[in-house]
Amino acid sequence: MTIVEKILKLKKEKNAVLLVHNYQLPEVQDIADYVGDSLNLSVQASKTDADVIVFCGVYFMAETAKIISPQKTVLIPAADAGCPMADMITADQLRDLKKQNPGAVAVCYVNTSAEVKAECDVCCTSANAVDVVQGVLRQTDKVVFVPDKYLCGYVSRTIGKQLICWQGYCPTHAKILDQDILRMKKAHPRAEVLVHPECNAEVIKLADKTVSTEGMCRYVQQSSCREFIIGTEIGIIHRLKKDNPDKEFYPASELGVCPNMKKTTLEKVLYSLEHSYYEVTLPEDIIKRSQKSIQEMLRYTGKNKRG
Repeated sequence: MTIVEKILKLKKEKNAVLLVHNYQLPEVQDIADYVGDSLNLSVQASKTDADVIVFCGVYFMAETAKIISPQKTVLIPAADAGCPMADMITADQLRDLKKQNPGAVAVCYVNTSAEVKAECDVCCTSANAVDVVQGVLRQTDKVVFVPDKYLCGYVSRTIGKQLICWQGYCPTHAKILDQDILRMKKAHPRAEVLVHPECNAEVIKLADKTVSTEGMCRYVQQSSCREFIIGTEIGIIHRLKKDNPDKEFYPASELGVCPNMKKTTLEKVLYSLEHSYYEVTLPEDIIKRSQKSIQEMLRYTGKNKRG
């Protein structure tokens, strides 16, 4: 029996659902029940009758799955797969930031720990950040945005309103530079440039479209263009090629690799199912307070927009 066959057999026996983020290794994506972005995957899992969620991603994503489905067992095969950007803001730092800016509404990107989500007023994704902040600004003129300064800057420029930006960032997206885009555009002049809003402002200025990972997948399927330069973590190119075999994709930078996203292997997925390793648990009060920030997001957007 192959390792994939063992995983599929155990998944059925344990009534598990396998969630795999767009940035994961190709062989891990290929065994998924659902491939996508962090929040949408958690929402998908909540709608299933699975008893166990196996989340192939980084730690805050598995926490989000637990927040949305507290009654389910949530496993993360690579327990040490953290998110550097999520680690750039703590609950204590957010509390201090709110004290320094009385009356401000705290908006937190979904790429944050459960403890930070519990302290923020409303959550957002890269896809709905503009909608969420616009909704908040109808009630207040002061918004604190954590932790990503680049997503914050993108939202600020889009709506024409200054926000209070925490100075966190994604080290992987920060490796994608404007000169990379210019070089790739010269090499592939007919290609459309799609970049993630976690990229810096200079990169975003050169893009044809600034969209979330799911936004990229939808846009490529609808576009008549046959070539694309992709400005995000290179793992998504496997899915893009799989979904669009007649189109060509070029990474904006070969340096756009998240080492934590590559920690999950088929062997670790199998071990996770065999031994219920590593189970993600959260205090009940953290779950309840985090749920409120996600519910507030849905109130502002009117529906779940995938990020």
